[in-house]
Parts: sequence; C-alpha cells; structure tokens
Amino acid sequence: MKVIGIGNAIVDVICKVPEKFLQDHSLTKSTMKLIDENEFKNLLSKLTIEETVSGGSVANSIVGLSQLGNDVGFIGKINDDNLGEKYEKGLNKEMVKFIYSKKKESLPTGTCLILITPDSERTMCTFLGTAGKISDKDVNENEIQKSEITLLEGYLWDKGDPKKAFDKAIESSNKVAMSLSDLFCVERHKNDFLDLVKNKVDITFANEQEILALTDSKSFNEVISFIKQIKKHIVITRGAKGSVVINNEKIYECAAKTNLSIIDLTGAGDLFAAGYLHGQINNLSIENSLEKATILSSKVIQTIGARL
Repeated sequence: MKVIGIGNAIVDVICKVPEKFLQDHSLTKSTMKLIDENEFKNLLSKLTIEETVSGGSVANSIVGLSQLGNDVGFIGKINDDNLGEKYEKGLNKEMVKFIYSKKKESLPTGTCLILITPDSERTMCTFLGTAGKISDKDVNENEIQKSEITLLEGYLWDKGDPKKAFDKAIESSNKVAMSLSDLFCVERHKNDFLDLVKNKVDITFANEQEILALTDSKSFNEVISFIKQIKKHIVITRGAKGSVVINNEKIYECAAKTNLSIIDLTGAGDLFAAGYLHGQINNLSIENSLEKATILSSKVIQTIGARL
C-alpha cells in the first residue's frame, strides 16, 4: 500500500449560510470549532443541508489519492450506526481500504457542519463523537509498516487516547506526513506540534497562517529562515500567492491558478496534500508534485464539498 491515512472519521454535512448566521451564533469565519452534541443538534435544526459526504481532512486526502490511481487505506473510528454505515460505504465506493471494524459505541459517529458563506469561505463546527475516542488499540501497526507513507492530521492530536494512537502510528511508520489542520489546532498544541515537526514528521503541510503561528514569525521571510535552520520538508499553501516548499535549504515555488469560478474552499488543503503526495510516491520532482497539488486544489474549490 502506498499511503495510509489516520484521522477523525467525520461525516461532512455541507450547508450554505449568510454571514449573519455566523454572527448570530458567535462563530469565527474560516476556523473549526469543536461543539457538543446539544450544540450540534441546535445548529442543525436551523440549517438546510446541501450534501452529506464521508469526510474528515485526512480521509479527503486519501480519497483524492485513490482517485489518482494509488493503493491507499484509512483508519478512523466510527460507531455501528446509520452514519457509520454511510461513512464506510462512502470510502469503499472510492476504492479506499477502510482498516477498522466498527462496533457499537457509547457515542455516535462524528459529524462536521461545514457552513459556506457567500464569499465561498467555510466555517466548521465539529461534533467529534466516537471519532475523538480513537486509541492505540484502533491502529493496525502491521498495515502501517507495509505502507510507504502514513498521513496524519493535527485535528487528531489530543491528550489521552488520541495521542497514544498518534504515537503508535509514528513509531510504526516508514515515513510520516502530517497536516497542521487549523490555526485553532496550532495555537492549542503549539509546543507539541513544533516537537513533531522538528523531530518526528518527514513532510509537514500547513497554510501560511498556521506556519506563522507555529514558528512565532512576523513575516514569511522569518518562516523560511526558521525552516532552513531545522532542515525539514515543509509544504506551505499561501492562497492567491501560490505555494512554497522548503526542503532542507532549497525553496520551490508554484503560482496559484487564476480565473477560477470558486464556489467552496472546503477541501482545498486536503486535495493539495493528495496531489503533492501523489507526486512524491510516484517519483515526481518537487516542482511537478507542487503543480499536481495546485491543479487538484484548484479543481475542488470549483465544486461543492471536498471531493472531485
């Protein structure tokens, strides 16, 4: 197997909302907020659902890799309930090997409300459900050892059982890629993430906002200097400014695609990671990997949802 992803198994519930909806519910645009089951039900009661998809950041990347013809798998915790069944079927339909046996859990399958405002930005409210209870017992180390790369998400990292799952995955992996996921995650786990990036992760994916926060940098030049010092392989998306890879001390850049009919930015980073990893596991150069990543992310933002 080429890549195994480990992440929060979340059913994405995609809804269009006016700006006022965010204001009325004290939500910060373009971020992810963790909510409990009651808040989830309250918000959902006021929304019109556009689409429901088997999601989660890493799962989106893994599906993208599968659509490009790669042999891939995914590990994530779901409940043996209606949404859990839909989740598993959704991955199987995309030719992704789901490496988890669902069973009855005390919490339901995780769900994420993806609220799309008229400017195409997405704001996420996530009820992790049983996804947030993943532990080292749910991680199949034999499958991980047979995979070239393990892809992890910052969303998954948390104290207790999820951290144990994260640590076991890293220890079992041949090579580790990780997405920082969200500014909220970086600020919450800054010291731990910095340690992971410096010492345990081979390829890190971040957007400009996240990497500035992680490195306590005031400018992008400071970010570049920091990454050169730690000599790591870090892939950074910069929106309309394109993307940059800093690998050891070399810098590679790719311009963003222009004249796009942007509908929804959901999944842009996930599909970018899929395109880049596709290049890396198929022996493309960093420049060509960046180009593939840019093409995939530019396609997904012209559709609703995080799938092509």
